[in-house]
Amino acid sequence: MAVVKYVDVASQEAIFEGNGWDALVVVAADLNAIKVEEVALLANHGQKVDQRVGKSVTLLFAPGLAGGRLVISPVTKASDEYEDVRVFADAARKGIRVAKEAGAKRPLLLVNGIADARYQKSTEVAALACGQELWQALELREAGGADAQLECIGLLSDTHHAATLTAIEVGRTLARDLCGTEPERMSAPAFADYCLAALADSGLTMSVVEDRDILERDYPLLSAVGRSSFAVLRHQPRVVKLEYVGEGDIERTFLFAGKGVVYDTGGADIKIAGGMAGMSRDKGGAAAVAGLMKTVSMLKPKGIRIVAELGLVRNSIGSEAFVTDEIIASHAGKRVRIGNTDAEGRLVLADLLSHLRIKAQSAVNPEMFSVATLTGHVVRCFGGYTAAVENSVAKQANVANRIQQQAAVWGEPIEVSQLRRDDFSKIIDPSSAADMLSSNNAPSSITARGHQYPAAFLIEASGLSRHGLNSDKPIAYTHLDIAGSATEGHPQYGSPTATPLVGLFNYMVDSQ
Repeated sequence: MAVVKYVDVASQEAIFEGNGWDALVVVAADLNAIKVEEVALLANHGQKVDQRVGKSVTLLFAPGLAGGRLVISPVTKASDEYEDVRVFADAARKGIRVAKEAGAKRPLLLVNGIADARYQKSTEVAALACGQELWQALELREAGGADAQLECIGLLSDTHHAATLTAIEVGRTLARDLCGTEPERMSAPAFADYCLAALADSGLTMSVVEDRDILERDYPLLSAVGRSSFAVLRHQPRVVKLEYVGEGDIERTFLFAGKGVVYDTGGADIKIAGGMAGMSRDKGGAAAVAGLMKTVSMLKPKGIRIVAELGLVRNSIGSEAFVTDEIIASHAGKRVRIGNTDAEGRLVLADLLSHLRIKAQSAVNPEMFSVATLTGHVVRCFGGYTAAVENSVAKQANVANRIQQQAAVWGEPIEVSQLRRDDFSKIIDPSSAADMLSSNNAPSSITARGHQYPAAFLIEASGLSRHGLNSDKPIAYTHLDIAGSATEGHPQYGSPTATPLVGLFNYMVDSQ
């Protein structure tokens, strides 16, 4: 993988020529508050000859400084009460782009923060934003058409967090590669292979379920989604299982189900009018969880255990395809009537969650999560933000709100949605022949509560309804719908973001 690496730089002497750096990128809301005197003087002089300095990103000729290049990238609207730390990310992305285009290979990043709780992680967020900006698609890299990557980015700061940020960026790069790559290069078997290769020697326990008989027995809903894909060897489904056990006494257990629909045609309820374009990105949930496990394997937080299952499947069309009206029993034994084959992600997740539920029953302080590019409705509701929908146990434990707080300071804001009785009413099978209905037959984007009620289905179909507040073994469960946040830019082919990797990692570490 082509990964951005970060290096801690404690001495301000590093900004001068001859110290191994070839550009200085300054991210600041107020040029007058820049703490490095030489930079403040140059910025002040630059403003006198170029009115753009301090208003838009500018490159100044700076003899004596690193590479003779000084990039001033102003943080705008930082005082706006509705803004958040992403203003630093925006400025850093512009600045690192200019530095790279100017020829820098080893730039220094100096973030001039603000004494505001919203911006407590401004340096870290700015640094990670550089990684997002510099990522290039796997297909482009493998074809030899990618630009030369920066050797590293120096972080001019008194705090030492380069190792953590590098590990996060390694995980995010893996997640972007898995999510953003076209459906043949990253088919279900190829996804599994790429994932395991990236995690080799990580210390994680890893296995892949690929035998059809085992898949159909243990993951019946997932296998129904992939039924037509079994006929094509390179498209056959996979389930990747990953586990991390930290040193010391285990205090918390986190269990993740990741949706990895490597291509979603809609199945028999086929996507029309250009609706298939971009559906190779429907694996963003599994990709983010895989990346999270990579980061965890590098940083090795103590006292936590993480179990993940990634459901990798192609929703193929053909004579073997599953169809609406079928009744299929889930792994948890719930009989599900298929309401729409294009609502396939929840079927994949239900079986994964059922397996994780069984493990959670004997785990220490378990918290379960599903991560998925699940609905168009969440995009209609919240635009480019992740939505968290939690069961009553998680709500009582304040899980979603705590994740929201962590994610916000790290530049991955999420919205918390309320699960209501209406959501459970929507999954009742009108015929009474099945235990539940998977979905209605309209697009989620025009369905009332279209991103909330799938969580009700997942709770019921996975057997999690047996582990509510009043059960002998309550299990906290939170569903994260990342359909709006998994990519940025172009609606079909924009860059993957690896969301919600950063927020989840810091939530887990903070929960110790």
